[in-house]
Amino acid sequence: MPKQQLKTAETHPGQGLLWLFGTILAIQGFGSAITEAGWNTSFGVAGLLRAAHVPEWGPLLVGCAGTALLATAARRHYTRSRGRRRP
Repeated sequence: MPKQQLKTAETHPGQGLLWLFGTILAIQGFGSAITEAGWNTSFGVAGLLRAAHVPEWGPLLVGCAGTALLATAARRHYTRSRGRRRP
């Protein structure tokens, strides 16, 4: 009989994109908000949102959206890894 191989990490194609977009949005949103508050300089997301006449809390909202995507990716990863375990 052939040896049974252990299944390695099975991911869906979108799982990596959740991690990627979550990280990008969190860094851009919170980084832009911190830079704008500390140095009165708008660049990246903050600069684009200022040009679109979005309120000052707009970059923080982008950072929170990134954090939500990262939390969703972590939860999916955790539930899939628990589902693969045998009792």
